[in-house]
Formats: sequence, structure tokens, C-alpha cells
Amino acid sequence: MSEIMTEAVRVVNKSMTKEEMTDLIVTAKKSKGLTWNDIAEKLNVGETWIASACLGMNSTSEEIAKNLCELLELDDSVCSLLQEYPHKEWAKTIPQDPVIYRLYEIVGVYGDTIKEIIAEKFGDGIMSAIDFSMDIDKEKNPKGDRVVITLNGKFLKYTSW
Repeated sequence: MSEIMTEAVRVVNKSMTKEEMTDLIVTAKKSKGLTWNDIAEKLNVGETWIASACLGMNSTSEEIAKNLCELLELDDSVCSLLQEYPHKEWAKTIPQDPVIYRLYEIVGVYGDTIKEIIAEKFGDGIMSAIDFSMDIDKEKNPKGDRVVITLNGKFLKYTSW
């Protein structure tokens, strides 16, 4: 483990939070010059999913956590936290980061439209965020490159009882 990472781990006590874990992971990722795609390929997992796990919003298996920590030269405390179930909570205020704000805006403007079309095509239900995958791609376009976000969730029908 590099001296910088060893010192960073030493500073963080045994009650490390997911946020502190994320800081260590992102620091190690940057210091090694890796992208999320590089990490995903080395671990044989999805790019978006591993980024989400490293940012504290999903948990990993022991094998993936160990392989990630080996790749990034991080210690067992990070490995353990990667395997813990996350508490998926975020601020309820309007986000200020432009990328996150635009997604918030998209849901605000098109949320009812998305819900209506899902209802027409599938019936009364929701799209799962548990049985779910997401891909983010870049599409070359002469008018300016495009961001392509694919959300793929299982349809869950509401039931009566």
C-alpha cells in the first residue's frame, strides 16, 4: 500500500463511514489514474454498478470487495464497508450540481409522462430499482456528443388483497 494511502487509512478510525470509504476509494482511483470503466473491466462487473458501490449506494460480494481493495491497495476496513448494506438516503433539497440537477429536472418535467406510458404499456405498477441495471454511453453526433442513459428495471405489478 502506498504511503499516502497508509496514512489516510491510519487517520480514519475503526468506525469509518461509507462517506470516508468513498473518499479513500476515489483518492486511490485517481492516484492510480484509473477510470470506473478500467476498474469494472478488471473486476468483470458493470461500470455503473461498481461506481455506485464505491460511492456507497450498493454493497458488493466479499470477492469483489477483496479484488477492488487489492487493485486500489486499500485495507480491510474498506473491504468490510464495501460489503455492508447501504442506507440509501440522500438530501431532499434540490441538488445544485448541474448534472444531478438536470436528472432531477428530467424527472420533474417528464416523470408523469414516464409513469403514464409505463401504465399504458404494462398496467398499474412500477419499474424496479432493485431488479435493475443502468448503462451510460457516449454517442458521437455532429451537432455535439450525446449522453445516453439506459434505465432497465423489471416491471412490478401492483397487487390487490
